[in-house]
Amino acid sequence: MPFARSALARGLAFYGGWLLLADPRLPVTPVLLADLAAGVPAAAAATWASLRLLPPTAGRIRYGALVRLVWRLLSQSVVSGIDVARRTLSPRLSLQPGYLTYPTRLPPGPGRAVFGALTGLMPGTLPVGTDAAGRLVYHCLDVMQPVAESLAIDETLLLQVLGQDDGHR
Repeated sequence: MPFARSALARGLAFYGGWLLLADPRLPVTPVLLADLAAGVPAAAAATWASLRLLPPTAGRIRYGALVRLVWRLLSQSVVSGIDVARRTLSPRLSLQPGYLTYPTRLPPGPGRAVFGALTGLMPGTLPVGTDAAGRLVYHCLDVMQPVAESLAIDETLLLQVLGQDDGHR
């Protein structure tokens, strides 16, 4: 059942994207009908490729944790943005740029990629790769800030969203 649900959700998402490109407006014209009809096999092909390249997993998204993660990312983005702007515009406040390695609990794959993308949105940090031990490497505007602690909170929330949090670090 998870496979069918995932296929349906992905197919609808791809067809929705097609609808955005087709720009369906009233009145219905033959050109619009042709565009809508062409979207069905395009969405089906995209869904097939998506399922082959990234098969669905048995996990379920926890929406309460997702709300907490989104709230944290939005609020931290505002707070961090103001802090970075203040630090870069004030000659008295010093920045100490550098690199930080973060030993993530997420295995290589889509979950880790999502974590990197989300944390890369935070002003002042940018994931730049992994080291030989598999830890994520971040470039930070100020390594004296509690970046690792913030990353740990974000990672825990993402693990909760994915239903993979074991409750300890």
